[in-house]
Amino acid sequence: MLRATTATSPTESPAAFGETAIGMRNIAWRPRAAIVLLLRAVAVAVVLVAIWQAVVLIFAPPVFMLPPPARVFTALISRPDLWQVHAVTTLTESVLGLLIGTALGVLLALAMSFVPLTRRVLLPVMVVSQAVPVFAIAPLLALWFGFGLASKMVMATIAIFFPVASAFSDGLARTDQNLIDLAQLYRAKRTDVVALLRVPSALPSLITGIRLAAVYAPIAALIGEWVGASSGLGYAMLFANARAQTDVMFAALFLLAAMSVGLRALIDLLTANLTPWAPETT
Repeated sequence: MLRATTATSPTESPAAFGETAIGMRNIAWRPRAAIVLLLRAVAVAVVLVAIWQAVVLIFAPPVFMLPPPARVFTALISRPDLWQVHAVTTLTESVLGLLIGTALGVLLALAMSFVPLTRRVLLPVMVVSQAVPVFAIAPLLALWFGFGLASKMVMATIAIFFPVASAFSDGLARTDQNLIDLAQLYRAKRTDVVALLRVPSALPSLITGIRLAAVYAPIAALIGEWVGASSGLGYAMLFANARAQTDVMFAALFLLAAMSVGLRALIDLLTANLTPWAPETT
């Protein structure tokens, strides 16, 4: 005679309790990844500044070619417009482009998952669109949308939606086939399969795509500002380059790098506990 078996609770099984505790610890401590990223970025920046200072002391290049770090820091704090106006403009363009590009990428990936024909038709178009350098279409975007916020936001959106759509679509397509077969065995609807199986399975891939997009967003906005703008870090760099103010250009680059790292850390913080069933290993 078969005996009915019951699920063992964590309090009944030390092993199960240990697994549960480890899982909860992973969920609780995963936001530390954002802090670790920031600390590593600061450490790398300190090392690079030290090497930079050593090169200046040893080779003594002209100031207009490679200014010392102290001069760049002075330019940064003596030009509050760099971060009060230009950095805020670039950050606004980057964040808006990141939000819109992520939304479009998610919608496109879901469309390709719901309708396989859409994937076969749109995927080549997406690849071809990325074969054209973003810098090459920047003048057209400036002509169509003007020199204001709109053209830079569109530029960032174009650069962002492809990695998001590509990563999310690949994750949706790599769902465990055994789970899909089991759902179909119970006559699950296609919408239920996508919503309850494919999307949760693809969330780690989506997070990876958004992390890449967070780094690309400020760069795309900067390229758009180089083509034509009235404010932004790209505009400030062109303005400084015309006057041989290399220290101001380096200060703008520092703000751009800090912006990229900050956006990546913010994404890590916001997505830390979205996938507790797929914890990151170190």
